[in-house]
Amino acid sequence: MSDNSQLLAEMNERTREVFRRVVQGYLDSGDPVGSRTLTRTMSEKVSAATVRNVMSDLEFMGLLGSPHTSAGRIPTQQGLRMFVDGLLEVNELETNDRRKIDETMGKNSGDVSGLLDRVGAALSGVTQGASLVLAPKHEAAIKHIEFVPLAQDRALVVLVFSDGHVENRVFTPPLGATPSSMREAANFLNALAEGKTLTELGTSIRREIDNRRQEIDVLARQLVDSGLAVWEGKGETYERLIVRGRSNLIGEGEEEGLEKIKTLFDDLERKRDIVEFLELTEEGEGVRIFIGSENKLFSLSGSSLVVSPYMNADRKIIGAIGVIGPTRLNYGRIVPIVDYTAQLVGKLISNRS
Repeated sequence: MSDNSQLLAEMNERTREVFRRVVQGYLDSGDPVGSRTLTRTMSEKVSAATVRNVMSDLEFMGLLGSPHTSAGRIPTQQGLRMFVDGLLEVNELETNDRRKIDETMGKNSGDVSGLLDRVGAALSGVTQGASLVLAPKHEAAIKHIEFVPLAQDRALVVLVFSDGHVENRVFTPPLGATPSSMREAANFLNALAEGKTLTELGTSIRREIDNRRQEIDVLARQLVDSGLAVWEGKGETYERLIVRGRSNLIGEGEEEGLEKIKTLFDDLERKRDIVEFLELTEEGEGVRIFIGSENKLFSLSGSSLVVSPYMNADRKIIGAIGVIGPTRLNYGRIVPIVDYTAQLVGKLISNRS
Protein backbone atom coordinates (compact mmCIF):
# COMPACT_ATOMS: atom_id res chain seq x y z
CA MET A 1 0.00 0.00 0.00
CA SER A 2 1.41 3.44 -0.94
CA ASP A 3 1.83 6.16 1.71
CA ASN A 4 -1.10 8.09 0.23
CA SER A 5 -3.38 5.03 0.25
CA GLN A 6 -2.49 4.34 3.86
CA LEU A 7 -3.11 7.97 4.81
CA LEU A 8 -6.52 7.86 3.13
CA ALA A 9 -7.41 4.56 4.82
CA GLU A 10 -6.53 6.00 8.24
CA MET A 11 -8.77 9.07 7.84
CA ASN A 12 -12.15 9.10 9.55
CA GLU A 13 -15.28 9.80 7.51
CA ARG A 14 -15.43 13.49 8.45
CA THR A 15 -11.77 14.17 7.52
CA ARG A 16 -12.16 12.30 4.25
CA GLU A 17 -15.31 14.26 3.37
CA VAL A 18 -13.71 17.64 4.17
CA PHE A 19 -10.69 16.71 2.06
CA ARG A 20 -12.83 15.50 -0.86
CA ARG A 21 -15.05 18.60 -0.80
CA VAL A 22 -12.09 21.01 -0.68
CA VAL A 23 -10.42 19.33 -3.66
CA GLN A 24 -13.66 19.05 -5.64
CA GLY A 25 -14.54 22.67 -4.90
CA TYR A 26 -11.10 23.80 -6.03
CA LEU A 27 -11.27 21.72 -9.24
CA ASP A 28 -14.72 23.15 -10.01
CA SER A 29 -13.96 26.83 -9.34
CA GLY A 30 -10.20 27.29 -9.10
CA ASP A 31 -10.74 29.20 -5.86
CA PRO A 32 -9.69 28.35 -2.30
CA VAL A 33 -12.47 26.66 -0.32
CA GLY A 34 -13.34 28.09 3.11
CA SER A 35 -14.84 26.47 6.21
CA ARG A 36 -18.14 28.40 5.93
CA THR A 37 -18.71 27.03 2.43
CA LEU A 38 -18.07 23.50 3.66
CA THR A 39 -20.44 23.70 6.65
CA ARG A 40 -23.29 24.33 4.20
CA THR A 41 -22.54 21.20 2.17
CA MET A 42 -21.31 18.63 4.72
CA SER A 43 -23.47 15.52 5.10
CA GLU A 44 -23.48 15.91 8.91
CA LYS A 45 -24.17 19.17 10.74
CA VAL A 46 -20.86 20.51 12.04
CA SER A 47 -19.62 23.94 13.10
CA ALA A 48 -17.24 26.08 11.04
CA ALA A 49 -14.72 25.79 13.91
CA THR A 50 -14.77 21.97 13.65
CA VAL A 51 -14.24 22.15 9.88
CA ARG A 52 -11.37 24.63 10.37
CA ASN A 53 -9.70 22.19 12.77
CA VAL A 54 -10.00 19.36 10.25
CA MET A 55 -8.60 21.59 7.49
CA SER A 56 -5.65 22.50 9.75
CA ASP A 57 -4.97 18.80 10.31
CA LEU A 58 -5.06 18.19 6.55
CA GLU A 59 -2.67 21.09 6.02
CA PHE A 60 -0.31 19.63 8.65
CA MET A 61 -0.44 16.30 6.72
CA GLY A 62 0.73 18.13 3.58
CA LEU A 63 -2.54 17.59 1.69
CA LEU A 64 -3.91 21.15 1.73
CA GLY A 65 -2.27 24.55 1.49
CA SER A 66 -3.26 28.18 2.13
CA PRO A 67 -2.65 30.53 -0.80
CA HIS A 68 -1.68 34.09 0.15
CA THR A 69 -3.75 35.46 3.01
CA SER A 70 -6.95 33.65 2.08
CA ALA A 71 -8.83 31.84 4.80
CA GLY A 72 -9.61 29.08 2.33
CA ARG A 73 -7.53 26.06 1.36
CA ILE A 74 -6.48 24.46 -1.92
CA PRO A 75 -5.00 20.97 -2.44
CA THR A 76 -1.23 20.54 -2.65
CA GLN A 77 0.30 18.36 -5.36
CA GLN A 78 0.36 15.47 -2.87
CA GLY A 79 -3.29 16.14 -2.06
CA LEU A 80 -4.28 16.13 -5.73
CA ARG A 81 -2.36 12.88 -6.23
CA MET A 82 -4.18 11.24 -3.33
CA PHE A 83 -7.55 12.50 -4.57
CA VAL A 84 -6.92 11.22 -8.11
CA ASP A 85 -5.72 7.81 -6.88
CA GLY A 86 -8.27 7.20 -4.15
CA LEU A 87 -11.34 9.42 -4.41
CA LEU A 88 -11.74 10.46 -8.05
CA GLU A 89 -15.09 9.48 -9.52
CA VAL A 90 -14.64 9.02 -13.26
CA ASN A 91 -17.78 10.01 -15.13
CA GLU A 92 -19.35 8.23 -18.05
CA LEU A 93 -18.30 9.75 -21.37
CA GLU A 94 -20.78 12.53 -22.12
CA THR A 95 -22.92 11.99 -25.23
CA ASN A 96 -21.97 15.37 -26.67
CA ASP A 97 -18.22 14.71 -26.20
CA ARG A 98 -18.55 11.27 -27.81
CA ARG A 99 -20.42 12.75 -30.78
CA LYS A 100 -17.73 15.41 -31.42
CA ILE A 101 -14.93 12.82 -31.31
CA ASP A 102 -16.87 10.36 -33.50
CA GLU A 103 -17.54 13.09 -36.08
CA THR A 104 -13.81 13.75 -36.38
CA MET A 105 -13.00 10.07 -36.78
CA GLY A 106 -15.74 9.63 -39.35
CA LYS A 107 -13.85 11.67 -41.95
CA ASN A 108 -11.89 8.74 -43.32
CA SER A 109 -10.24 10.61 -46.16
CA GLY A 110 -6.52 11.30 -45.97
CA ASP A 111 -3.63 9.46 -44.40
CA VAL A 112 -2.95 8.55 -40.79
CA SER A 113 -1.15 11.84 -40.06
CA GLY A 114 -4.23 13.75 -41.31
CA LEU A 115 -6.44 11.65 -39.06
CA LEU A 116 -4.21 12.28 -36.03
CA ASP A 117 -4.09 16.00 -36.76
CA ARG A 118 -7.92 16.09 -36.73
CA VAL A 119 -7.99 14.00 -33.55
CA GLY A 120 -5.66 16.50 -31.84
CA ALA A 121 -7.84 19.44 -32.91
CA ALA A 122 -11.02 17.69 -31.72
CA LEU A 123 -9.50 16.67 -28.40
CA SER A 124 -8.34 20.22 -27.78
CA GLY A 125 -11.76 21.60 -28.68
CA VAL A 126 -13.67 19.15 -26.50
CA THR A 127 -11.45 19.49 -23.42
CA GLN A 128 -10.49 23.17 -23.78
CA GLY A 129 -6.90 22.13 -23.03
CA ALA A 130 -3.88 21.52 -25.23
CA SER A 131 -3.78 18.11 -26.88
CA LEU A 132 -0.69 16.01 -27.58
CA VAL A 133 -0.77 13.21 -30.13
CA LEU A 134 2.26 10.99 -30.64
CA ALA A 135 2.02 9.51 -34.14
CA PRO A 136 3.23 5.96 -34.84
CA LYS A 137 6.48 5.31 -36.64
CA HIS A 138 6.11 4.25 -40.25
CA GLU A 139 6.31 0.47 -40.05
CA ALA A 140 6.11 -0.61 -43.71
CA ALA A 141 9.01 -2.63 -45.12
CA ILE A 142 11.97 -0.64 -46.47
CA LYS A 143 12.69 -0.71 -50.18
CA HIS A 144 15.76 1.54 -50.44
CA ILE A 145 18.06 3.73 -48.30
CA GLU A 146 20.36 6.50 -49.44
CA PHE A 147 22.63 8.99 -47.64
CA VAL A 148 23.10 12.46 -49.18
CA PRO A 149 25.79 14.88 -47.82
CA LEU A 150 24.35 18.40 -47.33
CA ALA A 151 27.12 20.17 -45.42
CA GLN A 152 30.05 19.27 -43.19
CA ASP A 153 27.76 18.70 -40.21
CA ARG A 154 24.51 17.75 -41.93
CA ALA A 155 23.40 14.84 -44.08
CA LEU A 156 20.12 13.53 -45.40
CA VAL A 157 18.91 9.96 -45.19
CA VAL A 158 16.27 9.11 -47.79
CA LEU A 159 14.03 6.17 -46.85
CA VAL A 160 11.83 4.63 -49.52
CA PHE A 161 9.23 2.19 -48.20
CA SER A 162 7.55 -0.67 -50.05
CA ASP A 163 4.16 1.06 -49.83
CA GLY A 164 5.52 4.08 -51.75
CA HIS A 165 5.98 6.28 -48.67
CA VAL A 166 9.19 8.36 -48.76
CA GLU A 167 10.82 10.07 -45.77
CA ASN A 168 13.73 12.53 -45.86
CA ARG A 169 15.47 13.00 -42.53
CA VAL A 170 18.31 15.37 -41.69
CA PHE A 171 20.91 14.17 -39.16
CA THR A 172 24.45 14.92 -38.03
CA PRO A 173 26.96 12.45 -39.55
CA PRO A 174 30.13 11.44 -37.68
CA LEU A 175 33.17 13.69 -38.12
CA GLY A 176 35.17 12.80 -41.22
CA ALA A 177 32.29 11.16 -43.12
CA THR A 178 32.88 11.28 -46.88
CA PRO A 179 30.63 10.57 -49.88
CA SER A 180 32.38 7.19 -50.27
CA SER A 181 31.81 6.19 -46.61
CA MET A 182 28.16 7.21 -47.01
CA ARG A 183 27.85 5.03 -50.12
CA GLU A 184 29.46 2.14 -48.25
CA ALA A 185 27.02 2.60 -45.36
CA ALA A 186 24.04 2.75 -47.74
CA ASN A 187 25.17 -0.41 -49.58
CA PHE A 188 25.58 -2.22 -46.27
CA LEU A 189 22.09 -1.16 -45.15
CA ASN A 190 20.38 -1.95 -48.45
CA ALA A 191 21.86 -5.46 -48.40
CA LEU A 192 20.16 -6.01 -45.03
CA ALA A 193 17.02 -3.92 -45.44
CA GLU A 194 14.91 -5.77 -47.97
CA GLY A 195 11.54 -6.78 -46.53
CA LYS A 196 12.32 -5.39 -43.07
CA THR A 197 10.70 -2.52 -41.15
CA LEU A 198 12.93 0.10 -39.51
CA THR A 199 12.55 -1.62 -36.14
CA GLU A 200 13.51 -5.01 -37.59
CA LEU A 201 16.39 -3.46 -39.52
CA GLY A 202 17.79 -1.93 -36.32
CA THR A 203 17.96 -5.38 -34.71
CA SER A 204 19.58 -6.91 -37.84
CA ILE A 205 22.17 -4.14 -38.08
CA ARG A 206 23.35 -4.59 -34.53
CA ARG A 207 23.71 -8.32 -35.03
CA GLU A 208 25.48 -7.86 -38.37
CA ILE A 209 27.85 -5.17 -37.06
CA ASP A 210 28.84 -7.47 -34.22
CA ASN A 211 29.51 -10.30 -36.69
CA ARG A 212 31.39 -8.21 -39.27
CA ARG A 213 32.98 -5.52 -37.10
CA GLN A 214 36.40 -5.96 -38.72
CA GLU A 215 35.08 -5.81 -42.28
CA ILE A 216 33.10 -2.62 -42.09
CA ASP A 217 34.95 0.64 -42.44
CA VAL A 218 34.94 2.52 -39.12
CA LEU A 219 33.35 5.68 -40.53
CA ALA A 220 30.69 3.69 -42.35
CA ARG A 221 29.91 1.89 -39.11
CA GLN A 222 29.61 5.20 -37.24
CA LEU A 223 27.36 6.48 -40.00
CA VAL A 224 25.12 3.44 -39.68
CA ASP A 225 25.00 3.92 -35.91
CA SER A 226 24.31 7.62 -36.33
CA GLY A 227 21.53 6.98 -38.83
CA LEU A 228 20.05 4.32 -36.56
CA ALA A 229 19.91 6.73 -33.65
CA VAL A 230 17.91 9.08 -35.83
CA TRP A 231 15.47 6.37 -36.93
CA GLU A 232 14.84 5.21 -33.39
CA GLY A 233 13.81 8.65 -32.24
CA LYS A 234 16.84 9.43 -30.10
CA GLY A 235 17.74 12.37 -32.31
CA GLU A 236 15.33 14.28 -34.51
CA THR A 237 11.74 13.21 -34.17
CA TYR A 238 10.13 14.39 -37.40
CA GLU A 239 6.72 15.73 -36.57
CA ARG A 240 5.77 12.66 -34.59
CA LEU A 241 4.40 14.91 -31.87
CA ILE A 242 1.30 16.90 -32.86
CA VAL A 243 0.33 19.72 -30.48
CA ARG A 244 -3.00 21.52 -30.75
CA GLY A 245 -4.85 24.10 -28.66
CA ARG A 246 -1.97 26.05 -27.14
CA SER A 247 -4.11 29.19 -26.96
CA ASN A 248 -6.42 27.40 -24.49
CA LEU A 249 -3.59 27.49 -21.96
CA ILE A 250 -2.23 30.93 -22.78
CA GLY A 251 -5.55 32.79 -23.00
CA GLU A 252 -5.51 34.24 -19.51
CA GLY A 253 -3.50 34.16 -16.32
CA GLU A 254 -0.88 35.98 -14.33
CA GLU A 255 2.51 36.87 -15.77
CA GLU A 256 4.17 34.03 -13.84
CA GLY A 257 1.64 31.53 -15.22
CA LEU A 258 2.29 32.70 -18.77
CA GLU A 259 6.03 32.21 -18.27
CA LYS A 260 5.41 28.64 -17.11
CA ILE A 261 3.24 27.94 -20.15
CA LYS A 262 5.95 29.40 -22.39
CA THR A 263 8.48 27.04 -20.78
CA LEU A 264 6.14 24.13 -21.46
CA PHE A 265 5.80 24.95 -25.13
CA ASP A 266 9.51 25.60 -25.53
CA ASP A 267 9.96 22.02 -24.31
CA LEU A 268 7.41 20.77 -26.80
CA GLU A 269 8.94 22.74 -29.67
CA ARG A 270 12.28 21.08 -29.05
CA LYS A 271 10.47 17.76 -28.69
CA ARG A 272 13.45 16.68 -26.67
CA ASP A 273 11.46 14.36 -24.42
CA ILE A 274 9.23 12.75 -27.01
CA VAL A 275 10.66 9.31 -26.27
CA GLU A 276 9.85 9.82 -22.60
CA PHE A 277 6.31 10.78 -23.59
CA LEU A 278 5.82 7.34 -25.10
CA GLU A 279 7.64 5.67 -22.20
CA LEU A 280 5.19 7.32 -19.81
CA THR A 281 2.45 5.20 -21.33
CA GLU A 282 4.28 1.92 -21.81
CA GLU A 283 3.86 0.59 -18.31
CA GLY A 284 0.48 -0.99 -19.06
CA GLU A 285 -2.76 -0.13 -20.76
CA GLY A 286 -5.17 2.60 -19.80
CA VAL A 287 -5.10 6.24 -18.86
CA ARG A 288 -2.38 7.64 -16.60
CA ILE A 289 -2.39 10.99 -14.84
CA PHE A 290 0.77 12.99 -14.13
CA ILE A 291 0.43 15.99 -11.82
CA GLY A 292 2.89 18.88 -11.63
CA SER A 293 6.47 17.78 -11.04
CA GLU A 294 5.58 14.07 -11.50
CA ASN A 295 5.34 14.99 -15.14
CA LYS A 296 8.81 14.29 -16.55
CA LEU A 297 7.96 16.08 -19.79
CA PHE A 298 7.47 19.56 -18.44
CA SER A 299 7.80 19.62 -14.68
CA LEU A 300 8.42 23.38 -14.65
CA SER A 301 5.01 24.25 -16.01
CA GLY A 302 2.91 23.16 -13.01
CA SER A 303 0.60 21.38 -15.42
CA SER A 304 -1.14 18.03 -15.43
CA LEU A 305 -0.99 15.47 -18.23
CA VAL A 306 -3.72 12.88 -18.81
CA VAL A 307 -2.33 10.38 -21.31
CA SER A 308 -3.20 7.00 -22.78
CA PRO A 309 -1.37 4.76 -25.27
CA TYR A 310 -3.07 3.41 -28.36
CA MET A 311 -2.29 0.05 -29.92
CA ASN A 312 -2.25 -1.65 -33.29
CA ALA A 313 -3.99 -4.90 -34.21
CA ASP A 314 -1.20 -6.90 -32.53
CA ARG A 315 -1.84 -5.10 -29.20
CA LYS A 316 1.51 -3.34 -29.49
CA ILE A 317 1.75 0.25 -28.25
CA ILE A 318 2.49 2.46 -31.27
CA GLY A 319 1.64 5.94 -30.03
CA ALA A 320 -0.08 7.98 -27.36
CA ILE A 321 -2.77 10.62 -26.92
CA GLY A 322 -2.92 13.13 -24.10
CA VAL A 323 -4.44 16.32 -22.80
CA ILE A 324 -2.45 18.90 -20.88
CA GLY A 325 -3.91 21.63 -18.74
CA PRO A 326 -3.55 23.29 -15.37
CA THR A 327 -3.44 20.99 -12.35
CA ARG A 328 -7.03 22.17 -11.81
CA LEU A 329 -8.33 19.89 -14.55
CA ASN A 330 -11.75 18.26 -14.51
CA TYR A 331 -10.11 14.83 -14.24
CA GLY A 332 -13.41 12.95 -13.95
CA ARG A 333 -14.47 14.24 -17.38
CA ILE A 334 -11.07 14.29 -19.12
CA VAL A 335 -10.09 10.68 -18.27
CA PRO A 336 -12.97 8.99 -20.20
CA ILE A 337 -12.46 11.36 -23.16
CA VAL A 338 -8.76 10.46 -23.47
CA ASP A 339 -9.48 6.76 -22.92
CA TYR A 340 -12.23 6.64 -25.56
CA THR A 341 -10.19 8.62 -28.11
CA ALA A 342 -7.11 6.41 -27.69
CA GLN A 343 -9.13 3.22 -28.15
CA LEU A 344 -10.87 4.64 -31.22
CA VAL A 345 -7.59 5.75 -32.83
CA GLY A 346 -6.08 2.29 -32.22
CA LYS A 347 -9.05 0.63 -33.94
CA LEU A 348 -8.95 3.00 -36.92
CA ILE A 349 -5.22 2.58 -37.46
CA SER A 350 -5.56 -1.22 -37.14
CA ASN A 351 -8.36 -1.23 -39.73
CA ARG A 352 -6.34 0.90 -42.16
CA SER A 353 -3.35 -1.42 -41.97
